[in-house]
Amino acid sequence: MDYAIVKFGNKQHKVRNGETLVVERVRTDEGKSFEPDVLLGETKVTATVIAHERGPKIRIGKYRKRTGYKRHNGYRSATSRVQISLGGAAAKKAAVAPAKTPAAEPKVAATTAEAPKAAAPKAAAAPKAANPPKGYEEMTVAEIKEGAEAWRRPQLEAALDFEQKNAKRKGAIAALESALEAKGEK
Repeated sequence: MDYAIVKFGNKQHKVRNGETLVVERVRTDEGKSFEPDVLLGETKVTATVIAHERGPKIRIGKYRKRTGYKRHNGYRSATSRVQISLGGAAAKKAAVAPAKTPAAEPKVAATTAEAPKAAAPKAAAAPKAANPPKGYEEMTVAEIKEGAEAWRRPQLEAALDFEQKNAKRKGAIAALESALEAKGEK
């Protein structure tokens, strides 16, 4: 098991190795270690007190209507910040972690260096194809009919191709085909 259930004060906590908890105040001094009660798990659990702190302020207000009675009180609980270490697990993780870290870094650097090279050929291939006129996707069929007369043949072909693949508006397709026929006669 990579976790244990321990008891601090009157509360139970599920803890893992290296975890930091804020618990009710413990009597151990800062920097000292102690062994909490282990309720579940067969490993030895050691808790090191990092700091003694106070929790957030909780405001309490009493109020009685129409009498002018108001009372306010506040409370901050005494807490301790505790670092957990499970017996034997700390040594295993320390030995494994450094071996994985250096091997992972060069792979990341290699992929970032190769990424711009791979993207460059795709970008160079895109400008060869003709594009429909700017804002074509937002144009209505009437606007396409009016504008098709002034467009060049590659733009008309690209617009017709876009229309057949994506929008499939019958009026726009008819207008583009008739404009292409008119360009072909000239």
